[in-house]
Amino acid sequence: MDGRDKPGHDKSRGWRVTRTLEVSAVIVCAVAVAASAIWVASLPPLPFAEAKKVSTTILDRNGKLLRAFAMADGRWRLPAHAKDVDPGYLNLLLSYEDKRFRSHIGVDPLAMGRAAFQLVTRGHIVSGGSTITMQVARLMEPRQERSVTAKLRQMVRAVQLERKLSKDEILNLYLTLAPFGGNLEGVRAASFAYFGKEPKRLSLAESALLVALPQSPETRRLDRHPEAARAARDHVLALMVADGRVSADDAAQAKREPVPRLRKPMPLLAPHSTDQSLAIMKDTPLIQLTLDSTIQKALESLARDRAIALGPDVSVGILAVDNESGDVLAHVGSSDYFDTRRAGQVDMTRAVRSPGSTLKPFIYGLAFEDGFVHPESLIEDRPIRYGSYAPENFDMTFQGTVTVRKALQMSLNVPAIALLDRIGSNRLTARIKQAGANLILPKDETPGLAMGLGGVGVTLNDLVRLYSGFPRLGETTALREIVRPDDAAEPETRRLLDPSAAWLVGNVLMGTPPPDNAPHNRLAFKTGTSYGYRDAWSVGFDGRMTIGVWVGRPDGAPVPGLTGRTAAAPILFDAFARTGKLPMALPKAPKGTLMASNAKLPLPLRRFRPSGDFVRTGSEQALRIQFPLNGSRIDAYGRGEAGQSAMPVKVAGGVLPMTMMVNGVAVGNIDSRRQKLVDPPGPGFVRLTVMDATGAADTVVVRIQ
Repeated sequence: MDGRDKPGHDKSRGWRVTRTLEVSAVIVCAVAVAASAIWVASLPPLPFAEAKKVSTTILDRNGKLLRAFAMADGRWRLPAHAKDVDPGYLNLLLSYEDKRFRSHIGVDPLAMGRAAFQLVTRGHIVSGGSTITMQVARLMEPRQERSVTAKLRQMVRAVQLERKLSKDEILNLYLTLAPFGGNLEGVRAASFAYFGKEPKRLSLAESALLVALPQSPETRRLDRHPEAARAARDHVLALMVADGRVSADDAAQAKREPVPRLRKPMPLLAPHSTDQSLAIMKDTPLIQLTLDSTIQKALESLARDRAIALGPDVSVGILAVDNESGDVLAHVGSSDYFDTRRAGQVDMTRAVRSPGSTLKPFIYGLAFEDGFVHPESLIEDRPIRYGSYAPENFDMTFQGTVTVRKALQMSLNVPAIALLDRIGSNRLTARIKQAGANLILPKDETPGLAMGLGGVGVTLNDLVRLYSGFPRLGETTALREIVRPDDAAEPETRRLLDPSAAWLVGNVLMGTPPPDNAPHNRLAFKTGTSYGYRDAWSVGFDGRMTIGVWVGRPDGAPVPGLTGRTAAAPILFDAFARTGKLPMALPKAPKGTLMASNAKLPLPLRRFRPSGDFVRTGSEQALRIQFPLNGSRIDAYGRGEAGQSAMPVKVAGGVLPMTMMVNGVAVGNIDSRRQKLVDPPGPGFVRLTVMDATGAADTVVVRIQ
């Protein structure tokens, strides 16, 4: 306290005697400070390193606390700064503890003189004369004894502190080190423990309580001595009324507020993400993540509620990502971190599971890129066998002839396997790896057609990264959760698909029938169900973000009836709604994207023909690109239609008319001489495809330099 007397003190002594004693005490105080200055040379340096040790705190992208970890000795000491504390609390603190804090040199002779006068006239200590700087000095060098020598040491240390630090830095140290009972240190830790919030906005009653507790933190502990804490709070309020800093009505209303009797738990959002960041960023007191605490809290609540409804052993994992930056906005590793039955501490966003049908969009994307199908092409959904493998649809029925668009939206298995057979499972695997994700294959096995229906392992983290490549028009970027000072301004991107192919996939998925009671054309999304009902998936995106959902048992046991459409898709739509963000449209179609009905498509694109349909009869020659050769490096030359450098493409065989495609985009027809000048998109690798009237096609990849 800065020396104010308690209500009811003896006012009978004359002003002259009072003033004489105060002045004498000030002189004695000044002499004591001057005499003790000779200690400075012998005192060890101030223990700033120890004072700067704080609990590791992990913040979200906006600076909000996600989680704090206790120090090694169990203390909660959260870093606090005056700019982040309620101004009303600071005004109350300085008025009560040290009203001349901004002007003294660490020791306040007037406060010391008043304290000495009270001691002489009362015969006991009424109030202390310690400044906030002296209290910081005592907190930095805690000592049990209360003696004149200890007080003189604090005074010398206070002067040293004032010479080394600014007033704001000293105040910040007090706000961080002040004891509040038990293992709580600092106003921020106390505010979380007693009020469950940051000290940015405190009521008058809360502010007065936090001012009173450090005076005697153990005898006023709220969880042990709440009535003593209430009395101390009310005393602070009474003094502030007497000093004219608080109105009597406001103080009376504040005194009616109850004091907390139990401590609240410290914030614990994103436990899996914070665990991982702590392991990566060792010995770092402050860690910032890309998560948005508001979205994180909403999706954690969603996962917990839906898991309870689905059964006692079922867990839920959710990952939300910003499309543009790759920043992870929410990371829900399980439905309940502390639920051992659901293996809550296992992070299911990083667990390798069977993806079911969620890889199908990438099969269709490669087919669009290669130019042998279009969303409006017709494809057969009929029984077919590939050696000993005979794919079947989930409902054990066949749809007959359907459009490619409908085949993907209905997640039909047979058309997807037919396209994968044409593309090649090795090429699909290589492209996914090129995009930055990993497919885990059984030991000693190579990719096969079954991978298109979930015959591989993948993580939710990798799936979300891949799907975010669709709204990014074919480019993926690494997902980021930890904000590092050395992060590149522009994240590195990897190629997933050509822009037109990526856009076509997104356009098709936007029309996928939503789950019951969900809005149509709200999200581009895909579901998946692994063999034996072990994993249910749903991944969706709009123009702003991509969210992936996994549902299942962490131990891999089947859950009868668990499907992506009934279990995961409703969670996905609810997750987008709970982010609080309005839907954002997908990007516009890239220039050159073929938009046409089936009747207006080039003849080879009107119907998909499996590989076996390319066998020629009679003297007809097979279609073949004669120039350029596959894998060649060539210089662009000649003049194209737009006047820029171009290169010739020459073909042999095939049946006219023939369509020429560059990177999956139609650029015109081959002329009667079976050649065409092509404008390359620029330096780098280019895929050239020619398709004839019968559906036969040939493709080469060349490097333009």
